[in-house]
Amino acid sequence: MGKLTMRRISYTAGDAADQLQQLCRQLSLQADVVSPRGRALTEKVFGEALTPAQVVERICSDVRQQGLEAVFQYTEKLDKVRLTPETLRVSDKEFDAAHKSAKPAFLETIRRVRNNLLSFQMGLVHRDAILSRRDYHELRLRYQPLRRVGVCVPGGAAAYPSTILMTVCPAQAAGVKEIALVMPPTKNGANNPDLLATCKELGIKEVYRIGGAQAVAALAFRVEGLPAVDMIVGPGNIFVTLAKKYVFGQVAIDCLAGPSEVVVVADDSASPEYIAADLIAQAEHDPASSILITWHEPLLDQVEKALDRQLAKLPRGDLARACLEKFGALVLARDPAQALTWTNLIAPEHLHLATKNADKLVDKIEHAGAIFVGHCAPVALGDYVAGPSHVLPTGGTARFASGLSANDFLRRTSVMMFTQKGLEAMADDVRVLAEKEGLTAHSASVDIRLK
Repeated sequence: MGKLTMRRISYTAGDAADQLQQLCRQLSLQADVVSPRGRALTEKVFGEALTPAQVVERICSDVRQQGLEAVFQYTEKLDKVRLTPETLRVSDKEFDAAHKSAKPAFLETIRRVRNNLLSFQMGLVHRDAILSRRDYHELRLRYQPLRRVGVCVPGGAAAYPSTILMTVCPAQAAGVKEIALVMPPTKNGANNPDLLATCKELGIKEVYRIGGAQAVAALAFRVEGLPAVDMIVGPGNIFVTLAKKYVFGQVAIDCLAGPSEVVVVADDSASPEYIAADLIAQAEHDPASSILITWHEPLLDQVEKALDRQLAKLPRGDLARACLEKFGALVLARDPAQALTWTNLIAPEHLHLATKNADKLVDKIEHAGAIFVGHCAPVALGDYVAGPSHVLPTGGTARFASGLSANDFLRRTSVMMFTQKGLEAMADDVRVLAEKEGLTAHSASVDIRLK
């Protein structure tokens, strides 16, 4: 195994900011990053080389028109599993058996994490707001939970109980009554006992053995045996993400999350070993972006050497090594101000401030999905146990998007009550605006009540 060689970017290059942006665009949705295996499967299933967007459009259109049969056909072609109406949904017996077989220590962890998440998320929930002027009017903003939500849980390279926790708990904190999960019919998906035990522990009774774009389409368009939802949340590969984009408008979605990413901003107080571990933790997702930005130049070589040492000892070291070399970077900034400017330009999913007095830098960060402050706050805490959801905006979308929270599962409705006195007080302003816009019937609807 050769020595790790990561991309270096320095402020001494006039186009350093452009290099950073170009690096980050490699994993954007527009980049169409698909594995060779995925491209080969696309050609086999569709008989031609299609882009991910074209694949998703075909699948979603077929599910919308043909219903459950199209879902079954694509599941057989893509996942090599032939489902029937009877095997589509996980049964109560399967939930019970999985829960019974789960290790007590695992279930205890699930309960502790659930409590962490619910405690945090329930504290965020919006409450009705009322503005009242006596004898004139009462204005209210009312919040209600969504009726039914669909959750996508990946099931490819690994099983992810954390994804179930980080999507279901915020919905439950908001008061959503119906939550349906879709997971691929794989050993890391709907056939995984630990995932089913997690569902049982959280009170989830609807799990369907489907994944990919066909699962997203089934949730959005309603197929036999799977009632449509009002919102779809959860991570997935590029096909799942593009399918969520396709059905947006038919249903709400959380965000268009792409491959995972981290930016570590560090100074001379940071441990090279800690930073290396943080960069590898993202790279083992593969694909993922891992970037170190520092103004302490010796740290670059120190971290690269630490990466080499740690990668040699990890089971997924080869995979993470390739990811770091392709999508990672060690970046030298002129000073702290430039490091933070570049960080805001990237707008990373995860930002780790590994510096002295890191808490004083937080207010200077404008764009980040989640910020981890200080040397004792690795991103893994947020991924698994802290309280905020790990479903976060990627690919620079933290400029305008936010991480999933309980409030995303609430609908706002305005409620307005006026007395005759209140109507009279505002009538003149209605008349002026209605006349300016040429909408005279608006004015008349007020005038008729004042005769």
